[in-house]
Parts: sequence; structure tokens; C-alpha cells
Amino acid sequence: MPRMPKRIKFRKQMRGKMKGNATRGNYVAFGEYGLQSLDTHWVSARQIEAGRIAAQHFLRRQGKVVIRIFPDKPISKKPLETRMGKGKADTDFWASRVKPGTILFEISGVPEEMAKQAMARVAHKMPVRCRFVGRRLSV
Repeated sequence: MPRMPKRIKFRKQMRGKMKGNATRGNYVAFGEYGLQSLDTHWVSARQIEAGRIAAQHFLRRQGKVVIRIFPDKPISKKPLETRMGKGKADTDFWASRVKPGTILFEISGVPEEMAKQAMARVAHKMPVRCRFVGRRLSV
């Protein structure tokens, strides 16, 4: 089942602007390897779930997959062939805002080559260009 918030303060949100690079969530924190976005986009809850399933299916219960983004933005959409007006439409799906530099997924407990192949499968499910990154050791 796709992820979504348990409860929210307001039912509908404005679209908003997504400019600039990610300043938070832009480094590998929980795993050894990560998948970093290179574009700005909304990633839907279904796409996140598809990526999670692709990674876990490839890893076959080895290692651990951590999802670093959460779909907390309600996206509304009017039905087809509906006239303008009559208020804002109901929530169609939930999405996560992704900026360049955001870490989408992390993997730990597997060799680098296996993690790279798993992340390649996840990247195919994402609507953004992605790159494979490793943990940076702080000095």
C-alpha cells in the first residue's frame, strides 16, 4: 500500500515553487550507499513503493533498504471532461518534493557491486535522473 500521512492539518495545498538544491537530506546517513537525485520533481507514493519493491526483490532479503523521502504533499486533479470552476478538486495522490541532491534510497549490508545493481533498478522507477553515491567519511 502506498505511503501517506496518518493525519494532516489541511486537506489541500498549493503547488508551490521548487527551486535550488537540497540543503537537507543530501548525504548518506543510515546506509553505506545511496541514490541521489539530479533533478527537481514530485515523486509520487506509487513510484516510491515501486522503487522499494524493486530493491528488495533484487536483494532477496539481504541487507537493509531505507527510504529517505516521504510523500507528504497532497496533489489534487480534476476529472477529465469537467468544466472549470466548482472549487478545487479532491486529492488524487500523495507526492514528495525532490530537489537536486536529495538522497532517495539507502542500502546497507551488501557489497558495493550488488548495491549498485539494486540502485540501478530503483533508478528506473524514479521520474528523476539519479546517481549512485557512497557514504562520505567525516574527518
